[in-house]
This record gives sequence, C-alpha cells and structure tokens, in this order.
Amino acid sequence: MQISNRLMPILFIGVLLAGVGLAASQWFFPKDKATSSSSSIEVTVPNLSAVALEGKIAFDASCARCHGKNGSGTNQGPPLIHDIYNPGHHSDASFVRAVKQGVRQHHWPFGNMPARPEVTDEELKAIIRYVRELQQANGITYRPHRM
Repeated sequence: MQISNRLMPILFIGVLLAGVGLAASQWFFPKDKATSSSSSIEVTVPNLSAVALEGKIAFDASCARCHGKNGSGTNQGPPLIHDIYNPGHHSDASFVRAVKQGVRQHHWPFGNMPARPEVTDEELKAIIRYVRELQQANGITYRPHRM
C-alpha cells in the first residue's frame, strides 16, 4: 500500500497532462486538415459567365485541392479570393506564370507552388476568368499596386 500511495499523485498528474495534451493536439492539429483551415474564407459565388463556368470545372480539377472550393483556400494553399490577388497586384499574367512555371512562396506560408503542366492554355484562360468573376463578386477589384 505504501508504494501505491506514493504513485497515486504521480499517476493522477500523468493522466491529467495526457488529457491536456490530447485536447491541445485536437485544437492545433484537427483531423481533417483539408477542410479545417485558418486560411479558408467564405466566398460569394455569382451567376457565372459561360467561360467562367468552364473555368470552374478546370479549377475544381486542377486547383481546388490546394486553393479550396471556389478559391477559398486550404491548409495547403492560399485563398485566391483575397485582395492580395487583385488585378492591380497580381495581373492575369501573374496567374499564367504561376501555372506555367510555378512560383516561389512569397505572400503565404504554404511553400512553393509547383507548375501545373496539365492545365491547357484554354483551361487557364477560363480559370482566370472564373477567379476574376469570383473576386469581383466578393469586392476584390483592380487597385494599383504601390510599394
């Protein structure tokens, strides 16, 4: 009995710390990282043009895994429906370069974006139209870039 009386407080503290650690791990590292994202935002989806609807299909196939549904972002990639991507800061040519050549991490902590060679020029044009229509519906418009 004497040994168990000494171990009881240590055992209690150990169980308590394990419980706190488990709760903290669930808070900081949720099970579903793809849908539990601090970078994910709410996106208003407008009535899309025919070209943008084609772009949505291509976006869903090639971009949504990292950039999220409707460009809302995930833990793997930033939201494209964000003012940093307004046409005055990131032109359509910036999107073309990112898809064709990849891009180094610069605005967000997600790592480098690899090139997406499977995206055709026609799909890319439609994807950009889709993103721009989403941006406009969410109040993101051209603003001159000033450094």
